[in-house]
Amino acid sequence: KMADVLQITKPSSENDLVHTFLQRLLLMNYTARCGEGSKINQTHSDGKINQTHPVAENADENDVYNDIFTLENIEAVQISLVHPMDVQMALFHCSDHFLRQLMVTKLSQCQYAVPLLVPNPFTREIEFPLWTFRQIKKSWKTTDKISNAIATADTPMVAFFRLGDVSSSKSQLIDSVINKKHSTFFHRHCPGSNTNRLLMDGVVEIGWYLPSGKSMDHFTDCVAFCNLHGDAGAQQLEKQLEILSEMSSVNVVFLPNLNKNDKRMAKLQKLYKLSKPMICLLSEESSHVTQTKAGKYRIGLKDRNQSDISGELTTTIRELISKPSVTFKLENVAKHSGIQMDEELEDCKKGREAAKHLTNLLEGKDLSRNKEIHLPCQGRLWKKWCQMNKELHKPQGYNIELKQSKTQMEMKKLREQQKACRLREFMKMFIEKLNSQTTDEMVFVLKWITIFLDNCTANISSFHNEYYENHDKSGQLETEQAELEKISEKINAASFGLEHILREIGQIYESNTCVQKNKKEIGKFNVSSLPRLVADLMISGFPLELMDGDTAHVPQIWVSAVLDEVRNKLGDQRVFVLSVLGIQSSGKSTMLNAMFGLQFSVSAGRCTRGAFMQLVKVSEEMKEELKFDYILVIDTEGLRAPELAGMSTRHHDNELATFVLGLGNMTLINIFGENPTEMEDILQIVVQAFLRMKKVRLNPSCMFVHQNVGDITAGEKNMEGRRRLQEKLDEMTKLAAKEEECDAECFSDIITFDVQSDVRYFAQLWEGSPPMAPPNPSYSECVQELKNAILRKTSKSRIMTLSEFKTSLNDLWNALLHENFVFSFRNTLEIAVYRKLETEFGKWTWNLRSTMLSTEDKLLNRILNGDPQVTEKDLIENMKKKKEEVMESMKQYFEEDKDKETLIQWRSRFTNKIEELHDELVGEAKKKLHEVLQQKETKEKLEKRKKEYENKLFNLSKELALRLKKEESDEHALKKEFDSVWEKWVTELTQNTPMMKDINFWEDVRQILSESCELSFLQEHFSQKTYKKLGKQTEQLENDLCAEDNMSIRKLVNDIAEQTSDLLKVIDSSHLGYNIGQVQEITGFIQNAVKSFQIENHRFVLKKEFTLNLCLYVCQHAESTFVECHKQFTKTNDPKHYLESQKLQYYKVYRNFCQDATTATIFGDLICSKLEQPILQAVYNQTAIDVAADMKDSSRAFSSNRSNLEKHILKSLAEEEDFEKYKVYIHNPKQYFRTFIADQAAKYLNRENKKVQIIFKNKLKNKKTRITNAVHVATEEVKNSHGNTSMWLKSFSSNLIDELNFTEILRVDQLEVTDFDFLSEILNEALSETVELHSADIKMEAFQKRSVEILTEHLSQCCWAQCPFCKAICTGTMKGHDGEHSVPFHRSDGINGWHYRHTENLSFDFCTTAVQSAKCFHPRVDSDESVPFKQYRSAGGVYAKWNITPDCSELPYWKWFVCKFQKDLENLYGKKFQGLGEIPGEWKTYTKEDAIESLNSYI
Repeated sequence: KMADVLQITKPSSENDLVHTFLQRLLLMNYTARCGEGSKINQTHSDGKINQTHPVAENADENDVYNDIFTLENIEAVQISLVHPMDVQMALFHCSDHFLRQLMVTKLSQCQYAVPLLVPNPFTREIEFPLWTFRQIKKSWKTTDKISNAIATADTPMVAFFRLGDVSSSKSQLIDSVINKKHSTFFHRHCPGSNTNRLLMDGVVEIGWYLPSGKSMDHFTDCVAFCNLHGDAGAQQLEKQLEILSEMSSVNVVFLPNLNKNDKRMAKLQKLYKLSKPMICLLSEESSHVTQTKAGKYRIGLKDRNQSDISGELTTTIRELISKPSVTFKLENVAKHSGIQMDEELEDCKKGREAAKHLTNLLEGKDLSRNKEIHLPCQGRLWKKWCQMNKELHKPQGYNIELKQSKTQMEMKKLREQQKACRLREFMKMFIEKLNSQTTDEMVFVLKWITIFLDNCTANISSFHNEYYENHDKSGQLETEQAELEKISEKINAASFGLEHILREIGQIYESNTCVQKNKKEIGKFNVSSLPRLVADLMISGFPLELMDGDTAHVPQIWVSAVLDEVRNKLGDQRVFVLSVLGIQSSGKSTMLNAMFGLQFSVSAGRCTRGAFMQLVKVSEEMKEELKFDYILVIDTEGLRAPELAGMSTRHHDNELATFVLGLGNMTLINIFGENPTEMEDILQIVVQAFLRMKKVRLNPSCMFVHQNVGDITAGEKNMEGRRRLQEKLDEMTKLAAKEEECDAECFSDIITFDVQSDVRYFAQLWEGSPPMAPPNPSYSECVQELKNAILRKTSKSRIMTLSEFKTSLNDLWNALLHENFVFSFRNTLEIAVYRKLETEFGKWTWNLRSTMLSTEDKLLNRILNGDPQVTEKDLIENMKKKKEEVMESMKQYFEEDKDKETLIQWRSRFTNKIEELHDELVGEAKKKLHEVLQQKETKEKLEKRKKEYENKLFNLSKELALRLKKEESDEHALKKEFDSVWEKWVTELTQNTPMMKDINFWEDVRQILSESCELSFLQEHFSQKTYKKLGKQTEQLENDLCAEDNMSIRKLVNDIAEQTSDLLKVIDSSHLGYNIGQVQEITGFIQNAVKSFQIENHRFVLKKEFTLNLCLYVCQHAESTFVECHKQFTKTNDPKHYLESQKLQYYKVYRNFCQDATTATIFGDLICSKLEQPILQAVYNQTAIDVAADMKDSSRAFSSNRSNLEKHILKSLAEEEDFEKYKVYIHNPKQYFRTFIADQAAKYLNRENKKVQIIFKNKLKNKKTRITNAVHVATEEVKNSHGNTSMWLKSFSSNLIDELNFTEILRVDQLEVTDFDFLSEILNEALSETVELHSADIKMEAFQKRSVEILTEHLSQCCWAQCPFCKAICTGTMKGHDGEHSVPFHRSDGINGWHYRHTENLSFDFCTTAVQSAKCFHPRVDSDESVPFKQYRSAGGVYAKWNITPDCSELPYWKWFVCKFQKDLENLYGKKFQGLGEIPGEWKTYTKEDAIESLNSYI
C-alpha cells in the first residue's frame, strides 16, 4: 500500500530489489530501473573478483585454450538473475491502486515509458490501468506552451510491434527516435538487462516525445509511442495488437525474413491492408528507406549504422504524422471490449461519479466567478476579516481601545455574514460525500475532484501566458504594472483547486464557531464534525493549508481544530517539523516531493501560495531510533514572488520567514543558482528571522541547500563557496542586528551552525534540457544524502507533540500579527511548561512544609518532656529523608519529563529555591523551638508548684478516702463528701499565691500613645472612631492628595497591618500571656514604619493624626488576640484555675481508695486521665496537617498553581457580583486570597465532613496503637528487670517522647505498683474507651483553624506584586522569583483609578493595548515628565520590573466588570467614564457567562 511505502524506514540493502527500486523511484532517480541482478558469481559486492582456482605463476600454455574457451571447470552461471522490468512489473501487480498511480507518475517524471496494457500473469486477462495515468501531466511547446493531463491529451500515436525474432532491439530503436540520451523504453543493452524476463511479454508500454519549440525538435507536436513487448504474432498478444493497430496513427513493424507460408504473414497482411501508414523494419535487409505504396514504407536494418536508421525512421514518422491522421487519446482505450479497466473498481467508480456530480456544477460557468458563486465564505468577507485582524494587531493613534472594540465588533459582523452565506449546493454535496465515504472511497473522490477541477481550469494557462508576457515589460510603464495586477487578479479568481474547497470548509467552521452556534446543523451534517473530516484527509496523506496564500493569513481556529482532531485520532504524537524557505521557483516543493515521495500540488500551474503541511509517518522500527512518530513537512510559497510586487514584499517575506523558521525544528534554506543578488536577498531575510528566534529563546536549526550548482564534485570550488556563504551570513548578521537592536557579530552568535556540514550543494534538477530531459540522478542522490543528514540531526532537536506544535503555531502567528514580533511574542508552550513546573514546585514545597510541621510537633514534645538538648542538627536530621526524596523527585522531573529540554533553563533556580525553603523552614522551626525552651525555663517554678499541688491533692484525697473507707457509701455520698472538702483544699493551697488580674487593653493603649501625643487629642480620635476608615480599602485616606499618593498610603496601611499580624502570631505562639510591653512594641513598630515611608516620599507630609489613627486601627485588630492570649495564659498559670481543672482526676483517686482499688488501678486511672488531653492535642495537630493536605489536593482551586487559584477567585467574584469584595481583591489581594482560602476550607469541611472524620479516627487509632505498644514494651522491660513504677514510667515515656507531651504525667506521684500486667490491662481498656468516646465526639474547631493557617501559609508564599497600571497580580508561584513580573491578562486601568490628567475622565484602556499605542503616561504625580507607553520600562522603578506583552484579545471578564460596576467605580474614584474615557458600547454586549467562560481561555 502507498501508506506503507511513504513511511520513513531504514535504508534497504541493495539485495532487496523491490525496496531499492521503490526508494530510488520516489527520489525520481532513473537508475531505479538499472537492476542489480546482473552480477555474476565471480564478483563480490565489494567489487573484487572471485578466484575459483589459485593462480599459478608459470601456467602451461596448453591450458590457455581450456581457460578461455571451455567451461569444464567453471560455470559462468549468473546468480539469482532478476530482470529489472520484472521487478517493476511485480511491484506493479502487487500494489494497490494508489501506489500504482504513484509509481506510474514517478516513472513518467523519470521520462520512462509506463504500462498501458498489462496481461495478468495468472489469468492472462488484459488490464488497462487508466487510473494510473490520471496524475501525469506533460508540458511541451509548439506555438503556445501547453500543459496537459496526459490521460485526456489528443496526440498522434506510433505503435511498434515485432513479428517473430529479430536481432535488432526494438526498444532501443524507439529510444533513439524519442531521446538519444535517455532510455525511455528499457532494452537489452540497458544496465542490468538479461534474458530471464518473465513478466513483460504482452505488456504494452507508452512513452511520449515532447517538443521544446526549437528547431532541433524531432517532431513539432507531442507524439505518443507505444511498444508491444513480445512476439505480436503470438496468439496471446492478439488483443494488444488489435487495440494498438486500430488506435495508432502509424504502425511500425519489426520483421525477420518470413516465408510466404509463415503463419505470421496473415497478421502482417492484415496490418498492411489497414489504411493507416505503416513502416516495416527488416532485420535481414540493408536497404535505405523506401516507399512501397502510399503510406507504406520499408527500411533495412542489417549492417547499417544505428544513427542512420533512427534518422530515416524519425523523418518518415514525422512526415506521416504531419498529414491528417487518427489521433490517440488514452481514455479511448477503455472503449475496447475484452479488457479490464482499473477505473471500473467499485470505489473508483463511486468516487468518479461523486466528483463528476460536483464538478458538473462548475462547467459552463465563467472561470473567474466560480469561487465567488460556490465558495463565498473565503472571498471578500474573509479577505476583509483578515485585513481588519491585521489592523487590529497593528494599532495606530491614541484612542486604540475604542478603535479595537469597534474593529472587533465589525469582525464579528463579518463572521455573522460569513455564517449567513447560504451553503451552496457544491459545498453541501462535497461535505455530504466526505461524510458518507470509506477512507479509500474518500481518497478516490478527492483525487477525481482534483482531476476534474484541473480540467475545468485548464484555460487558466492563457492568463499565465498573458501574465508572463506583460511581466517582461512591466518596468516600462505604470499602466503595464496596473495591467499586470489585473491579470494576477484574474488568475487568483480563476484558480479553483482542492485547497480552495478545504479552505471554504475551514471558513464555514470558523464563522459558525465565532458566532457560537456551532451545534446548528447545515444540511445533513454537524459543523463541529468538519475538523474530523479534514483530519481524516490529513492522516490519509493530503496536505492541509496552514497559511492562506490569497490573504497571507493563518486561519487559527480552523487549523487548531483540525490538529486537535488529528491528535484525538492518532494520540498526541511526537512530530519533527521540517520546513523549507527559498526564492520563488527555486524547487522547494520538488525537493520535498522527491525526498518523501509527497505530492505537494500547485494550483492550476502556479507556484505554491501560502504554506501547506503534510504528515509523513515513521515506521515502527525507526521510531525507537528517531524518538518521534511523524515528520511534519511544511512547504511554503517563495520569497520575492513577482505577483506580490505591488504589496509590501519585504515585510511579507520577513513575516513568512519568521513564521516558517519558528515553526520548524529544522528549516531548509533553498538557494537557487549562483546569483549573488538573489543570495543576498534571501540571506538577509533568513538572518533577521533567526535573530528574532534567538531573542524569543526559540532554537530552530537550518541547512542551506544550494541548488543548480554546475560542478558539485569540485571540492575546491565548494570550499570557496562555503567560505563566501559564511562571510555573507556574518555580514547579514551585522546588518540585521542593527535593525533588530541587538548585539551579534557573526551568524554563529545567533544559531548553532557548521558551514561544513550544514551547507549542501545540489546538482541541477534536469539531465539536459526540458521537456525531454530526465531528472538528474546526481540530484536524487543529493536529496537522499540531505534526507539522511536531516535524520541524523533530529536527535539534537526538541521534539514537539502535535498539541505543542499547535500551541507554537498560534504563539508565532499571534506575535507576527503585531508590529514588534519580539516584544509581542508569548511562548505559550514555555509558559505552560513553567506553570506545570510551578504546580510540581507547590507539591515539593508542601512536602517539605508538612514534614517540618510534623517535625516541629515531635521535637516540641521532646522539649516539653524534658529533653533540653534539641538542636538545629535534630531538625536537619529529621528533615534529611524528606529533603532527599524531594531532591530526587526534582531530579527525576527535570531529567525525565517530556519537556526536559525546556525545563533545563530553570533547574538551578528551582533547586536553589528548594534549598532556600529548606533552610528557611529549619531556621523558623529552630527559632520556635528556642522560644519554647526559653518558655520552659521561665515556667519551671510554675511546674514545680503544680507538682507540689498535685502531690498534696493526691495525699489529701488518699487520707480522706482512708478516713471514710470503713463507712458504707454510695457514689452520691462519696461525691458529696469530696465536694465538701474540695473548696477548703483549694483555698488552703492558694492562700499565699496572688490572684491573676484581668486586663484593660484600651487603657494600656491610651497610656502608651499618650507618651507621644496629647491625651485630649488621643481621646477625641478614639471616641470618634476616625481610625476605622483605614479598614475601608478604597476610602480616600488623604483628601488633599492625588489617587496615586493615596494608593501608596493604602499600601503602607496594608503592609503594616500584615506585618503586625505576623507579630501577633509570634506573641500568641509564645504562650507567655499579655503585657503592656507588647502594645508598646507594636505601636513603636508602626511609628517607625511611618517614618521610613515618609523619608522615601517627599511629595507630601503625613499628619500626626494619621500615625495615631493607624496605631488605633492596628490595636483594634490586635485586641482579640491579646484578650485570647491572656485568657489562655490565665487558664494555664492561675493556681486556682489549674486546681479546678484537676478536680475530676483527684475525685477518681479518692473514689478508688474508698473502694479499695489496687495501686495499679489508681495509677492506671491517673495516667489515663493525664494522657487524654495530650493524645487529643497530638491527634488534632496531625489531623490539621492531613486535612490541609487533602484540601490542597482535592480542591480544584488549590490543587494547581497560582494562576489556577486566581481563576477560581475571579469566577467566585463574578458569580457573587459583590463590589465590596472586588474592592478588597483589587486593592488588598493578599487579604482577599486569605479570606477566599478560609471560605473554601469551611465549605470543604462542611462538604467532606465524613472524610475529615475518617482522617481523625484513623489518626486516633494510630496513636492508640503507638501508646499500646509503649505500654507493652514498658511492662515487659520492668518485668524482665524486676523494676518498679519509676522504671515503668521512664520506659513508657521514653518510647513516646516524640509522640506526646508528658508534662502532666511526669507530675504523677509514683505509687508502688506490683502487678504490671494488670496495669497494662487497665491502660489498654481505658485507651479503648477514650478512643471510642472521642471518635463519636469530634471537635472540628480544634483543628479547623490550624488547617486553614497551614494552607494559607503555603499558598501565600508567592509573588504579590501588582501591575502599576491596572493592579493585576503577578502570577509567579515563587516568592522573590527571578525575572520580570507578568500576568496572563491585564485589566482596564480605570479599575485602578487611572484617569486623563487634569480631567475628571477615568481611563478604560487595557495595559496590553496601551503599550501598543502612541499614548504617554505620567509615572509621577509631582512631575510633568511623560513616558510613552511603548517604552513604559524607561519610567524605572516598579514599571521596569513588569513584562506587559501587547495583546488584542477580547478580555471579556474585565470589560463586563467595568460595565457592571461602572457607577461603583465612578463613586469610588470620584470621576466618570466620559469624554476620552467613555466606555465603548461594544463592551456592554458581554454577559457574566461570557466573562466566566473567558477565564478558561486566558488562565
